[in-house]
Amino acid sequence: MADDTPEMISLGAKLKQWAELKPDAPAVSCKDETLTYGQFHRLTNRAARGLAALGVKHGDLVTLGLPNSIDFAVACWGLWKLGATPQPVSFRLPQAELEAIMELAATPIVIADFKMVIDRPLVTLADILAKSDDDSDLPDATAPVSKAPTSGGSTGRPKLILSGQPGVTAAVTPEVGGWRMRTGSIALLPAPLYHNAGFGMMMAAFGQGAHMVILPRFDPEGTLAAIQAHKATWIYLVPTMMTRIWRLPEETRGAYDLSSLETLWHLAAPCPAWLKEAFIHWVGPETVMELYAGTEAQAVTTITGTEWLEHRGSVGRVTVGEMIAVGEDGSVLPPGEVGEIYMRRPAGAPPSYKYLGATAKTLEGGWESLGDIGWFDADGYLYLADRRTDMILVGGSNVYPAEIEAALEEHGAVQSCAVIGIPDDDLGNLIHAIVQTKGECDEAALREHLSGRLVTYKQPRTYEFVDEPLRDDAGKVRRSALREARLKPVA
Repeated sequence: MADDTPEMISLGAKLKQWAELKPDAPAVSCKDETLTYGQFHRLTNRAARGLAALGVKHGDLVTLGLPNSIDFAVACWGLWKLGATPQPVSFRLPQAELEAIMELAATPIVIADFKMVIDRPLVTLADILAKSDDDSDLPDATAPVSKAPTSGGSTGRPKLILSGQPGVTAAVTPEVGGWRMRTGSIALLPAPLYHNAGFGMMMAAFGQGAHMVILPRFDPEGTLAAIQAHKATWIYLVPTMMTRIWRLPEETRGAYDLSSLETLWHLAAPCPAWLKEAFIHWVGPETVMELYAGTEAQAVTTITGTEWLEHRGSVGRVTVGEMIAVGEDGSVLPPGEVGEIYMRRPAGAPPSYKYLGATAKTLEGGWESLGDIGWFDADGYLYLADRRTDMILVGGSNVYPAEIEAALEEHGAVQSCAVIGIPDDDLGNLIHAIVQTKGECDEAALREHLSGRLVTYKQPRTYEFVDEPLRDDAGKVRRSALREARLKPVA
């Protein structure tokens, strides 16, 4: 039987290929700057030599804490051309968390503009480029690990998730690659590149020969303006961004031409059903795509907008690997019963990741859990409830914060929210809602809003109003950290 596995080449070799095929085509843009594939290839050659001069070697994990920028992409390809691995972190990372990650990664340097004193060289891209002006090609090198994102910072014990995939991509570019990108797609990325999804999509865009347009920061109207200005065909948003776009005045949303858009991906956080339906009707059901997986990538589900309208609330059917719902007794549950979701990589596939600083939760047979709770319908579509660690037990009933947060966010004045459990001697926990609002909104209005949407035991007993956003740039909410802060005794 013929082997149909595609030939793979290093990420550096792929960039060289594009630089030779279309040197003058735009590769990456941010704000008013654009680099062609030829310029990007030469600049990343120079960056690789600068990194080598700073002591970076083949196989190193290198912590990278830059904001969305062309510099971020240049640093990544400079590392890959040496056979090193980018280890992205938030450019807003607290020092204690940074130091824990540096120790796990054993990074020789930190590429960032942090205003802190650390025990490793702290360099910017300008510092790296100052080390060499040689932009000629280097010997080909392949990073043993393509990327090493972080996870678990909300517990105070961050872990690194080392990809099981080396730094390679297909030698022959498919007509349509991963994430429904085409060669020549104009891909708009307003989401943070340090987050795993944004990072992976950046890799895919260059691998496919697309033009990647990076927004330095997300702005609701600015994102619509960028779609129109660049005639973007592809975009990735997290649900928080979708909410903020939808909260714009209708006349503002309608002022921009989005007709170029062929694909809109959302993932990384639960998307409220009302919001998803609004986007499906706005940009079209075949445009809206959703994916569910962990950074660990053992298995994947996907769903189109058309499918979602027939399976409202689902995150799709399994397209890579296997998934099952497991009961508390360890048994595989039938359709319709809620359990913990376990995943398994495709038969014969190598491990998709390796943890540094953590141990996977496993069942016999190669099944692994990320802690998510959900159920399958009779057609094999998966519906998620929440993370087991975030579940709140109220009077013996399981309450999932994401369900309450989705109902709260249907109120037009709610900008962001988080729901946590506060210990109670009688019920075990009381539900506490932390809400960031815009415009006029008070507790009475939110109670009335939820009264027809949630059963009584799911409705918050207490409310707290805050001024700051409750989700980060990647749409993640750290419920455990919010809960810990509110349970800490007052000095």
